[in-house]
Amino acid sequence: MKFKILLTPILLSASLFAADQNATTSTTAKQEGIEYIKMLGGTLKSQLQTHMKADPSGMGALGFCTAKATEITQEVNKKLPGYALVRRASLKNRNEKNIADTIDTQIMQTYEKEIADKTFVPTNDIKIIQDGDTTRVYKPLITEAACLKCHGKDLSDEIKKSLAINYPKDQAVDYTEGSLRGVIVAEIKKH
Repeated sequence: MKFKILLTPILLSASLFAADQNATTSTTAKQEGIEYIKMLGGTLKSQLQTHMKADPSGMGALGFCTAKATEITQEVNKKLPGYALVRRASLKNRNEKNIADTIDTQIMQTYEKEIADKTFVPTNDIKIIQDGDTTRVYKPLITEAACLKCHGKDLSDEIKKSLAINYPKDQAVDYTEGSLRGVIVAEIKKH
């Protein structure tokens, strides 16, 4: 009887410590993931804005994305620790390197439902998923007015021609302002 009385608090403490450790790991992974998402998203967005200002037709931005977006993603990933990765994904791809997996798809469908139901809150839009020993941190990419030059419904003939040449299987069109364009996801493996 005494043994049970002594063992119970010890087991309870151990399980609370383990739960606390998991919460701490998840919080740390979330913060780290957000940092990596900002590294990639910030670089891409600032470059796109620069190209859009220089050429409001969207051709400069499209040329930048075609030539440099994948390269920038690779460069950012080289700066990350070996247990981390950041990437982009979309339900309607332009670049075949950004194909969504099952978890990405579920997260993006959740974002789309929140947007349709008008429950989407841009200031609280980070989603965290535990996938085995990997924590995934998701940030939605919401279509802005400038995005519509290359991703909207009424594309210029010049943009259409460039897309047909550079992205013959392009699906990333017909978006509207405020719709979900895709996500940036950081994957942080337990280390």
